Amino acid sequence: MNALRRVFEYVWPQWSRLVTIVCSAVLISILFSVSVVTVLPLLKVMMGEEGLHGWVNRKISENRYGMNLYVPDKAELLDPNNPQIAYHLRVVAVKSGGSAEKAGLRCDDLIVGAGSSLVSDKVDKIPSGVLLREMATISEVGSIVIQYRRLDERGRPQMATGELRCGGRPFYADYAQRLLRFVPDDQSRTTKKKAVLFIIFLLAIVTVIRCICRFYQDYTVQKVVSTSLARLREDTFRHAMELPVGFFAKDGPSDTVSRLIRDTASIENGIKVLLGKTLSEPLKAIGMIACAMWIDRNLTLVFLLAAPASLLALTKLGRKMKRATRKSLANWAIMLGKLKEAIGSIRVVKVYNQQGYEGANFETINRALLKQQFRIAKVDASASPILETLGMIGGSVGLAFAAQWVYKGTMQPSDFFTLLVLLGATADSFRKTSDVWNRVQEANAAAERVFHILDEPREIQKEVAVELPPLAERIEFRDVVFTYPGAEKPMLKGINLSVQAGHNVAIVGPNGSGKTTLANLIPRFCDVDSGQILIDGKDIREVTLFSLRSQIGMVTQDVVTFNDTIAANIAYGKLGATRQEIVDAAKRAFADEFISLLPRGYDALIGEQGAGLSGGQLQRIVIARAILRNPSILIFDEATSQVDADSEAKIHVAIEEIMRDRTSFVIAHRFSTVVKADVIVVMDDGRIVSQGQHEELMRTCPLYQSLYETQLIVPA
Repeated sequence: MNALRRVFEYVWPQWSRLVTIVCSAVLISILFSVSVVTVLPLLKVMMGEEGLHGWVNRKISENRYGMNLYVPDKAELLDPNNPQIAYHLRVVAVKSGGSAEKAGLRCDDLIVGAGSSLVSDKVDKIPSGVLLREMATISEVGSIVIQYRRLDERGRPQMATGELRCGGRPFYADYAQRLLRFVPDDQSRTTKKKAVLFIIFLLAIVTVIRCICRFYQDYTVQKVVSTSLARLREDTFRHAMELPVGFFAKDGPSDTVSRLIRDTASIENGIKVLLGKTLSEPLKAIGMIACAMWIDRNLTLVFLLAAPASLLALTKLGRKMKRATRKSLANWAIMLGKLKEAIGSIRVVKVYNQQGYEGANFETINRALLKQQFRIAKVDASASPILETLGMIGGSVGLAFAAQWVYKGTMQPSDFFTLLVLLGATADSFRKTSDVWNRVQEANAAAERVFHILDEPREIQKEVAVELPPLAERIEFRDVVFTYPGAEKPMLKGINLSVQAGHNVAIVGPNGSGKTTLANLIPRFCDVDSGQILIDGKDIREVTLFSLRSQIGMVTQDVVTFNDTIAANIAYGKLGATRQEIVDAAKRAFADEFISLLPRGYDALIGEQGAGLSGGQLQRIVIARAILRNPSILIFDEATSQVDADSEAKIHVAIEEIMRDRTSFVIAHRFSTVVKADVIVVMDDGRIVSQGQHEELMRTCPLYQSLYETQLIVPA
């Protein structure tokens, strides 16, 4: 869970919102418990038991003196065989260490007098309601006198007197009795109706307040989660922009995109669950368990015996969910890459009639993903039934005990039914959290993939790196050896090359000879295994990346444009460029001639992947970008590969102009680009086999002669 814990580094700064969430959740749990427990007073009124006043007074007395009292229901009060039942309080349990135990009370003792309401020659019986009110409301005294009857060894009732020490009144006593002032203290039909309406009114108020709190909790949770994930995505994206190019060659850009989009969405779901259901439902359950404990502790403890088994089951399911989720997210990344590849190459797919082939490949990837989703669904679907089964076992055992206690008279039917509702609602809260652990494990697996990007080391730059001045003398390659990560043999083997500042260098050679790799080492897209690359005698590993790359302009055979205006694409290499500078650069690249004909001109959107413009037009925009940057070092990697024949001559004129008195590296196959270079470097199998000018190489280098005859000559 370390990865998910790291996500909370983005959550904690919003502590004020977290306080709102926690306070709302606590208040919701209290109000929800109050809503559920109102079943008890409703039953007390509607089942003809002791009524609201009697129930409140009894609960206060039981908590105050440490004993449980039995109050008969309506049927027992009407029993002609037991006319005295309404004039005593039967003790059904005595708590250890309480006032009742110290006063000598035992189970089945019948309290017939208390405080100022005592049996005497003038008063032979006192209603149980009066006794309860006396015991519950008496204050400012240390103890009260009680009278009780107890059966002796022969089964004859004997009157006894004791002294009950008055404990502190429960915290709810004053509030409850103030509320009861609105309900008359009698058991008439009209009074019962008023009591029921009063309870329903209070329940409505509690429900409205609870719903308001729930709104604030849900809304604040969404704000916290969205803000946290937005910052995480920003940090991950910024970090990804500073990673070596080799990282994306290894994992693929689609995998990184998937981690930034889908994986962060999984994290969002997990955090939302943690701050939502994981917080509110257990608090609800705790509140209802507390109410259940207040009604009957022993029965509640029996119900909770199923909790350890439930936690064990959830832990095992969570591990399976994490493994399945990790594989599923990886398959999502593969699918995203395939979609991007196939749809981005739709013209090639269609012209070669490979729709069926691409469909079959996609089906294979999709079925692998489907398999992982089935595993996730299986684990997810197992959680709730397992918890319900374990909860039902624990609940059934508890209810079996409760039924016996009701028939023995130690528990009232209303208490039993209220406990049934409370424990049922508690089980429902636990059921709602059955998928929490699975969602958390999904989020943890996703967080591991996201933080894998953040944990990747940035491009290496020494802490004491110096600023590189503009190129003035030469660029040197000294015994350079380079191997791509995971490759078995080096791509470049002992490269030695010295290029004078202001010279144009053409690099030629067969495919795979290392031409592009050599050029990519100059801006430090990759670092050499051994050897050095020096600019004016300074190793490029000793200078800042910003100062190094600020001197470099690059145009590659893969046209790279952004979903923005033409002006913004040209100005990408020089942010803050004026419109006139942009137009001048476009004119020098012969791009203005088609840009000016567009309806919106330089403000026209290029669109995703350059939609709407031809390859030659896009290439000229990219060349204009390099012209505007005005760098000391230019790298052209097949820069005219996408330019039509009509525009090629114009482009060469522009390139020759901007290369004048500027150090340039040109990777090309066309003779017209190579022949005018100051130095031509011939590469083969990662080595420089020869270098010089065109005439010299035609006489001395068989490989160059072969390239000239097969590749460099432009067909007539």
